[in-house]
Amino acid sequence: AAGIAPCAALFFGTYETMKPIIAELRGANEDSSSNPAVTHMTAASIGEAAACLVRGPTEVVKSKMQTNAVGSSTVSSTLKMVLSEKDGRGFGSGVFGGLYRGYGITLMREVPFAFIQFPMYERFKIEWEKMQGHDTSPLQAATCGSFAGGIAGAVTTPLDVIKTRLMLGSDKAGVPYKGARDVVERLVNEEGSSVLLKGLQPRVVWISIGGFVFF
Repeated sequence: AAGIAPCAALFFGTYETMKPIIAELRGANEDSSSNPAVTHMTAASIGEAAACLVRGPTEVVKSKMQTNAVGSSTVSSTLKMVLSEKDGRGFGSGVFGGLYRGYGITLMREVPFAFIQFPMYERFKIEWEKMQGHDTSPLQAATCGSFAGGIAGAVTTPLDVIKTRLMLGSDKAGVPYKGARDVVERLVNEEGSSVLLKGLQPRVVWISIGGFVFF
């Protein structure tokens, strides 16, 4: 929970900052006939890249604690353990240890999520405004965010499963994962393809609630 506020602040701050800059670089503003979805997707992707600088480490620590990994009884002990994992399997592991393990796959999850969620959110608002003839209310905008987030969350569930396994670093037997492809092959061989949708329902519910609150 400690990482939610700074992640949201980094994302929305970057997203709102980048939208007019990207629109200007594209030679159009948001009121032009140019398709604004490209602007929204690009700005959201940059926002996610910034937010993942905080989200990645917090999710690594969270994953370790949720699976009761050895030495993960408290946040401080888990953080110390992760920082000591200088095995080269994480970005900048010589300095950050395992904090950024899975950063790449986290981006691979969050960028498609943003590509789906934000254009849908903006489109839902536009269509709602056309239907009723005036701007959406805060409650209506929140509802748009909830639906867009739920759909994006469902579509990106397999990426979330892969990300979680990579952040854990190894399987139940302690055999290290070699990368995203290795995770997929071993999961499908050992547990079946349905494992890639594991946690879909709670993920959709939680993200839908989050989308309603944040928007």
